Amino acid sequence: MHAVAAHRVRLFLVDAFTSELFAGNPAGVVLDAEGLEDRDLQLIAREFGGVDTAFVLPPDAADHDLRLRFFTPRAETGFVGHATVAAQAVRHALGLPACRRQKQRTGIVEIGSSDGAPGPRYAFAQAPPPVQETLQGERLRALTNALGLATGDLDPDCPAVIAGAGGSRALLAVRDGTILARLQPDPMRLRALSAAGHPPGYFVYTLAPAVPNCETEARMFCPAIGIPEDPVSGNAHAMLAMHLHALRRLPERPGQRGFTGRQGHHLGRPGVLQVEILLEAGAPRSVRVSGCATIVFAATLDLPERALRP
Repeated sequence: MHAVAAHRVRLFLVDAFTSELFAGNPAGVVLDAEGLEDRDLQLIAREFGGVDTAFVLPPDAADHDLRLRFFTPRAETGFVGHATVAAQAVRHALGLPACRRQKQRTGIVEIGSSDGAPGPRYAFAQAPPPVQETLQGERLRALTNALGLATGDLDPDCPAVIAGAGGSRALLAVRDGTILARLQPDPMRLRALSAAGHPPGYFVYTLAPAVPNCETEARMFCPAIGIPEDPVSGNAHAMLAMHLHALRRLPERPGQRGFTGRQGHHLGRPGVLQVEILLEAGAPRSVRVSGCATIVFAATLDLPERALRP
């Protein structure tokens, strides 16, 4: 006998921070998941493979329009920038009402969209992530060794720091894009550093990119959370914006400061995003990250009774 479906969800795979298929950072998006247990959500996310998955849920208070819960293949996490962009692209494609405020474990972010070339752009704006501390001495040497960097590879005008609230990252600047291209980090050593107190992710960037039409070029390594190299990170670029702002290295525009970042091309998944610090009375009010997104496929999943509870 065939099991009777007890719950049907809609599944989407979306490439974020790109207008092309099979580029940028892939994310799963799941609609109609209200009523499922946490374990169900984790198993669905695991079934997507090695991508982060956003579950779109109704609001539970008047101060936001919808809720998102984010799951990696291993565990729930507080906020995922590229999966937020992916969820917006899905809602836009389905003609669902515009959403302005999104709630997740880390609080509420403002979201929006705009038309442009080569297609619609989706954005999230969050509170400015803090720069926590400067990395130096033995802690910095251990990290550069694990990343395969020599001391002379580092940009002396941009000190290495740990940034972020909730999910922190180490930000390290190198002199130019050729150094980024030859990076060969040791995943086991990076995992050991994270277990010993370093952040779970290592964002290596340059202000002298080897690719055109951008101000920054980057790579990010997160083996401690099961991601050897993350294609394009919106969160880390928001942290980078605040770090460069503190260093007075951001281009100035009326009422805001920002840059174009590129990441993912070293993995064959090129992505591009726009990052802006929105100012109020001259002080940072929020960081806005935006980019395109492309839906790769859509499907439905019928969940029979106890199918998710082996």
